[in-house]
Amino acid sequence: MFKIVEISDHVRVEPELFGLPIQKAVKKQLEKTYENYIDEELGAVVAVLEVLSVGEGILIPGDAAAYYDSVFKLLIFKPELQELVFGRITQITNFGAFMNIGAFEAMIHISQTMDDYVSFSKSDALIGKNTKRSLRKNDICLARIVAVSYKTIPPKIGLTMRQPGLGKLEWIQEDKRKAKLMAAKAARAGARAAGGKTKARGKTKRKRK
Repeated sequence: MFKIVEISDHVRVEPELFGLPIQKAVKKQLEKTYENYIDEELGAVVAVLEVLSVGEGILIPGDAAAYYDSVFKLLIFKPELQELVFGRITQITNFGAFMNIGAFEAMIHISQTMDDYVSFSKSDALIGKNTKRSLRKNDICLARIVAVSYKTIPPKIGLTMRQPGLGKLEWIQEDKRKAKLMAAKAARAGARAAGGKTKARGKTKRKRK
């Protein structure tokens, strides 16, 4: 998920930034430091939002830079297990699909793309045998994160869409329409059954005295 975090740290400002106002110099240095930054604790740093405060600078002998005790805010993206994520399919392969979920790409194994037997077609699509549903590049989907590993950078993220309420947005809308129609049908059947019982009770003959 996307989060805003507040961090306190000593920021090493390089000499080429000394001509800028100190607040701006610190932000420029942070943007350089956190560009493409990813780790297990923070996730991926998307942007340096704001420098809240900058203390007095400290010089260290032998180091031309200056160090400033600073407090700043970062926008980060950190995937969490069981989190629901929207994304766009970026690639279809014979073993599954890849989906962009913000700062990372995640993988959906072919067995987790839908609740059906799925095969890879010559048209670069994943096709469900019974439902005939197809998953293609650029489809917008809703998935659940089921695995996150930081053994590599960027991390490996596993997704599933084989659960109710997940999948390509068109599938979700289709399932909702079907559920609504089934609920209405069941309600009508229940009303007819209740009406039939009422009529049957009305026809019951009374015994003569």
